Amino acid sequence: MGIDALDGRLLELLAAEPRIGVLEASRRLGVARGTVQARLDRLQNKGVIRGFGPEVDPAALGYPVSAFATLEIKQGQGKDVREHLRSVPEVLELHTTTGHGDMLCRLVARSNADLQRVIDRVVGFDGIVRASTAIVMENPVPLRIVPLVRQAAKDNS
Repeated sequence: MGIDALDGRLLELLAAEPRIGVLEASRRLGVARGTVQARLDRLQNKGVIRGFGPEVDPAALGYPVSAFATLEIKQGQGKDVREHLRSVPEVLELHTTTGHGDMLCRLVARSNADLQRVIDRVVGFDGIVRASTAIVMENPVPLRIVPLVRQAAKDNS
């Protein structure tokens, strides 16, 4: 689904001020309230906007250590491994991948020592054959969407 310039401006505004109301957004964008509401509804229905929840920092919750684990799994065990990994609170994301591993997990822990506990819990499942873990040293480009929104809106203008 493509977005146009107004969608892009609306998404940028929501990214900058997630608690803004529809009425204030319409005022700032210079369009009718109904237009903003219709755009929001369409963007949600199409899956462009996936939620309005707070952006939570794991470090502020006491989990300052981040790592990525590449997992190799036994053939035919994908569904069971996914269920197992969903049960581990420190697994923040899971992606199936091509290449050397089968899955890539983003993990957090309270310390480097605690990371070992998390890894042991992750790999302590029969469907996981091997894990290779890399500790995050710095995150100079945190997850960002606005540059992509701008590009998508520009591509469709």
